Amino acid sequence: MNIEELVNKCELKCLDEFKKIDELCSYNSKKVLDAFQKNKVSESHFNSTTGYGYNDLGRDVIEAVFCDIFKCESALVRSQFISGSHALNVALFSILRPGDLLLSISGLPYDTLHEVIGIKDNPSSLKSYGVKYDQIDLINDDFDYENIINYLRNNKVKMIEIQRSKGYSTRKSITIDKIEKVIKEIRKVDKDVVIMVDNCYSEFVNKKEVTEVGADLVVGSLIKNLGAGIAPNGAYIVGKKELVDLAGERLTLPGEGRDVGPTLGINKDILKGLFFAPSVVASSLKTAILTSKVMEELGYEVEPKYNDNRADIVQNIIFKDEDKLIKYCVGIQKGSPIDSFAVCMPTDMPGYDDKVIMASGSFTQGSSIELSCDGPLRPPYIAYQQGSLTYEYGKLGLISAIKELTK
Repeated sequence: MNIEELVNKCELKCLDEFKKIDELCSYNSKKVLDAFQKNKVSESHFNSTTGYGYNDLGRDVIEAVFCDIFKCESALVRSQFISGSHALNVALFSILRPGDLLLSISGLPYDTLHEVIGIKDNPSSLKSYGVKYDQIDLINDDFDYENIINYLRNNKVKMIEIQRSKGYSTRKSITIDKIEKVIKEIRKVDKDVVIMVDNCYSEFVNKKEVTEVGADLVVGSLIKNLGAGIAPNGAYIVGKKELVDLAGERLTLPGEGRDVGPTLGINKDILKGLFFAPSVVASSLKTAILTSKVMEELGYEVEPKYNDNRADIVQNIIFKDEDKLIKYCVGIQKGSPIDSFAVCMPTDMPGYDDKVIMASGSFTQGSSIELSCDGPLRPPYIAYQQGSLTYEYGKLGLISAIKELTK
């Protein structure tokens, strides 16, 4: 059986899962359309501001639409955010003060936050300002509920951080049901602790968002799910108004906060990206499901399995071999629309301790809602694949990667 025949055979076995994704896409599309209509989005909101960005009606309506989608009090959606990690940095520094305690209950955060927190020394870290940090690891891919409750009873924690997606770890991504359960348990002990969720890669993967299950502050990137490959940059912070206001003052300056920040012509792209997001996320999920099934058929360990309940758009392929990881990423690059002729190679990257190989033939630099695949060169040599603007292009990219892998 050749590669195309194998992929087509696996595709037929995925049809029941694809049907579930189509139903999810319809639900979230209705949610987005309702938010656009409720807030009377019009062509006038595509207009641009420069300079200080005072009285930007488009910016205001974007943030109102985000509030309705997340069912929350307030939203900060800005192109001034360079990345999701930048938005997380702003959220952390806006809430935490010298002497405060930050607790991660999903284990070690993503690599790019290590210097932000002070896990890795940096003179600009939270640690350098006297903010303390501790973490509680997951147990069997779930929260250590007993340890978390005991910790909160014996320590005054200012902020709890939860990272939904697995990052470059070997754990599973955290489902919204588990987050809802742990938040309920936390609130039995501490009603005041700020619960912040890193939501990257997880928007529109479920019918509910984490703001609907008790999270106080939620952070994500617009070059991932909610930008749909259309928004050229930016990120968001949503949640309780008093906390989002603090984040706005950290992003700009005290006294001006969210009232400034020119949009420079980006409003239309953010709105269009959000409008397409449910469909693009569905394509990404279908691509991940097909990849999981095909690679498992080829004998590789995968996570999640093709028919597992998913928490994000990321698909892991555990190669246990450095050369195979590299070949697979090279194949994804060859199957991309941009720079398909380039050969990706492992290299040092800012914020990462290990060399990283990254395939991203995308229209927007670093956009991981577009088909991309990356991983650190360390055992067990896992490929972290995400995205695809359409399922058809994702399928073609997968075929390209397998051809390169099996040369």
